[in-house]
Amino acid sequence: MSRALSLRRSLLHLHHHRTKPLSPTTPPPPKPIQNPFAPLYPTRKFCTSPTPIPSTNSEFRKYIGYTALVIFCGAATYYSFPFPGNAKHKKAQLFRYAPLPEDLHTVSNWSGTHEVQTRNFYQPENIEQLEKLVKENNEKKARIRPVGSGLSPNGIGLARSGMVNLALMDKVLEVDKEKKRVRVEAGIRVQELVDGIKEYGLTLQNFASIREQQIGGIVQVGAHGTGARLPPIDEQVVSMKLVTPAKGTIEISKEKDPELFYLARVGLGGLGVVAEVTLQCVERQELVEHTFISNMKDIKKNHKKLLSENKHVKYLHIPYTDAVVVVTCNPISKWKGPPKYKPKYTTNEALQHVRDLYKESLETYRIAAAKSSDDNEPDINELSFTELRDKLLALDPLSKDHVVKINRAEAEFWAKSEGYRVGWSDEILGFDCGGQQWVSENCFPAGTLAKPSLKDLEFIEKLKQLIEKEEIPAPSPIEQRWTARSQSSMSPASSSAEDDIFSWVISVYLSLY
Repeated sequence: MSRALSLRRSLLHLHHHRTKPLSPTTPPPPKPIQNPFAPLYPTRKFCTSPTPIPSTNSEFRKYIGYTALVIFCGAATYYSFPFPGNAKHKKAQLFRYAPLPEDLHTVSNWSGTHEVQTRNFYQPENIEQLEKLVKENNEKKARIRPVGSGLSPNGIGLARSGMVNLALMDKVLEVDKEKKRVRVEAGIRVQELVDGIKEYGLTLQNFASIREQQIGGIVQVGAHGTGARLPPIDEQVVSMKLVTPAKGTIEISKEKDPELFYLARVGLGGLGVVAEVTLQCVERQELVEHTFISNMKDIKKNHKKLLSENKHVKYLHIPYTDAVVVVTCNPISKWKGPPKYKPKYTTNEALQHVRDLYKESLETYRIAAAKSSDDNEPDINELSFTELRDKLLALDPLSKDHVVKINRAEAEFWAKSEGYRVGWSDEILGFDCGGQQWVSENCFPAGTLAKPSLKDLEFIEKLKQLIEKEEIPAPSPIEQRWTARSQSSMSPASSSAEDDIFSWVISVYLSLY
């Protein structure tokens, strides 16, 4: 005990010695001796108010900063707001916008859903001009994007920095009737190409719904027709000429460089500007189109048969109904000839229900049902089904109940339109898509022709269930097509298995008029 008390007195003496003020000659204190009785962990210090420190300088700096910030924000607001109407097309500079050049070009996509104003819009007339253009822009480190007819509903080809369009390079360069091949400039449109090789008895193997695409564009985006035995359109390409920034003009084919060829066939213009394309064609032939209405239960039973027994087949699913419109196309039988079929309803009778709905909707939305005073306004009896549907949707495209009525009227129209149509393939395989639309398209594997996975039909069922659950005003139709695989690396239907098939689902999720 005495030893402990003695140690305590020594520590108190040491503490008293350390707290004395040090004189200038006082040597530095010794290091503190560790208390053997201290706890293993330090005790928590209680918070205490800090000693006030003069803050005149810091407060002054703070208020100077606030003042400068307010002045800067005020100046920025004054010079920047409100934005001029064309501000988004101008190059932003400090407190102002660069003036627009006089030769500014306004470009929109085909459906009118996207638009851009670009400073540079080039239209070379031949491959020499295209080569010079690509070389000069490469030297200036300026970017240009190849753009075709703008068929893409997402406007992927539009760019403010600059675009090159090959609409003036639209010639058929060579036709090899024996090999059924044609070499064309990439700016030629599908319809122009078909008309140009018609006299040779040739045509393209398959077609998309529209004929306005440029050949370079329809190949580069991996477009497609329909038919589970027929591949996407890029598979018809035999060889191509690309104008590149680094290597100039190069010609690629499966024989010369298969890896680059399969990569560049669906390249979105990223590997160079497609200047010329050689396509494998087929003999021109007449087709019989058969249109009839079915339902999902029957479609599931006959799906494999429909895919395997028809050269071309597509389904049109109508939301908020169980109706499925089936359209098949096949060559005319040499023995049977065209089918003999008398339709139950005339075109006017099939359209009457849709016309009545249009008149009723005009009254509902308090729009005069009488003919407009505008002489250019067509008479309701002269409008096609898609034109009537467009006008109906334009009245209230976001109303679920209104869209449901239109879809049901469409189901009745197709039920009364069952029948056959005979014509050349380039005339029959088209599809009237309607007017200005926002469109979404998906592509996914659907098994093989011998053994379809039925995941394509499951996708549609889940999609329609989601539409109804969320009460989405989804207009008709949801179009479903099929193709064989593509060997192009970037194609949505790319596959190494020769017998794979792919389903393409095209949905119009909003119509704008």
